[in-house]
Amino acid sequence: MFDFTGKRVIITGGSRGIGRAIALGFARAGAAVSICARDAAALEATRQDLAHHATAHAATCDLSNAEAITHYIAEAAAALGGIDILVNNASGFGRADDESGWHTAFNVDLMALIRASHAAEPWLERAAPHGVIINIGSTAATRPSTKAPAYGAIKAAIKYHTATQAALLAKRNIRVNSIAPGSVTAPGHFWETRKAAGDPSYQEAIATIPAGRLGEADEIADTVLFMASPAARWVYGQTLIVDGGQTLFGG
Repeated sequence: MFDFTGKRVIITGGSRGIGRAIALGFARAGAAVSICARDAAALEATRQDLAHHATAHAATCDLSNAEAITHYIAEAAAALGGIDILVNNASGFGRADDESGWHTAFNVDLMALIRASHAAEPWLERAAPHGVIINIGSTAATRPSTKAPAYGAIKAAIKYHTATQAALLAKRNIRVNSIAPGSVTAPGHFWETRKAAGDPSYQEAIATIPAGRLGEADEIADTVLFMASPAARWVYGQTLIVDGGQTLFGG
């Protein structure tokens, strides 16, 4: 549906699940792609899949570490010849209301996004016709949750920061938006493990979705490509919910 030939794209947390689907979507559309994550084996497997379609680069990166992020963004920009699009997808899935949960959610979900964006801005500012940042949030930001208080609060912060980031960067030729997926499945994903275990929460989740099913990672990827494309060139600072209608009735 979209042509990203000549574009250079970075996806953090790009080796699995939604991140992998986003990376493959851009590669199939002709973009040169760089991905990072912590699992070297998963990164290399995804890099090989990407390389069937376009230039592909991958590097391990501890996204809770500020210096590691700065190093990775510079390495990726050198490998791709610049940066046109940054997708901040990484999540540590810090859920619990304890020091570990809050520390993980804050450092990986929020601060990695901020640090990667800051590091990429000099390249994005030179992109033509403009640079693009897409932040991956969650519908968890739309409602309170006793099951994942840290995760939801940090995703709400990402929604707020996306709007602020868009206002700050618009005059620097950088367009910023966010995608908020609902319940999405992918190989090895949270919901797949629950389905395999016969966990009743799997069917309970489906019952909250008017579309009658969980989303697919490719469906989130398609939305990211739209928001990064010229078709969304007049969209700034928005968070687009992609959830099969799950939030319509508080699901």
